[in-house]
Amino acid sequence: MQVGEVSELWRYPVKSMRGDRVVSTEVTERWGFPGDRGWAVRDEQASEIRGAKRINSLLQFHARYLEEPAADSTPPTEITCPDGTVVRSDDDEIHDVLSAATGRTVTLWPRRSPDDHEHYRRGRITEADIRAQLDLGPDDPFPDFSTLPEDVLAELFDYVTPRGTYFDAMPLSLATTTALESLQATVPDSVIDQRRFRKNVIVAGAPGAEGFPEFEWVGRRLRIGDVVCEVTTPIARCVMVGLPQAELPHDRDILKSLVRTTGMDLGVYLRVIEPGRITEGDPVHLE
Repeated sequence: MQVGEVSELWRYPVKSMRGDRVVSTEVTERWGFPGDRGWAVRDEQASEIRGAKRINSLLQFHARYLEEPAADSTPPTEITCPDGTVVRSDDDEIHDVLSAATGRTVTLWPRRSPDDHEHYRRGRITEADIRAQLDLGPDDPFPDFSTLPEDVLAELFDYVTPRGTYFDAMPLSLATTTALESLQATVPDSVIDQRRFRKNVIVAGAPGAEGFPEFEWVGRRLRIGDVVCEVTTPIARCVMVGLPQAELPHDRDILKSLVRTTGMDLGVYLRVIEPGRITEGDPVHLE
């Protein structure tokens, strides 16, 4: 059954920095889109990989690859800082430039071997830290993370990201325009833009559809172009969805509405079963 078509594809070279739309891409089992989240910032004061949940200003940076990545490669990137300064990942001054721009002592790293445990290890974190990252009040319930695959949950207990990757949990994510439009209806004064949610695949649903249809696909398979994926779990959102980026303003109402409407979820994670290529305009079938 066709449930829509691919309307947009997005790749993010550096974790938590803005990325770019791509027209067509290979999709791999291990990495999703080659080069997606190929680089990350490490906070040397905290001795931990950090994203915009903790260093909010990272969303004001833009990163692009200087050559097309393939398979597990992480080519050099060009980063534009909020003040317009442009620096390459292979420049000698890259760490100093990013540290000055973020106000933290940070370094930039390509993906490391999964054997480099200390690189990925999670630092000490308190309940107050978690609530701040999720923009939760002291009495708000936590989202349900138990639907993540057990192997992923086990990794995230000790490590910031699954070792060998810089993904929050899984390598490929999807949202529908139907879900985005349904969220918009709950916050009519907000600017709902897919860039706030950092999904890889945006699927244009049937005209007039309502609600959050991708949640109903969990446990089933999608064929996107010639790629087959299993829809594994909804994605719990965090403070990042309301942070300013590019021309999008700061807006806490977006996450508050998600808490009321979906328990904080928007979009779904995918596990790649059959790799291949997907292109904007490809049909999306629910199997």
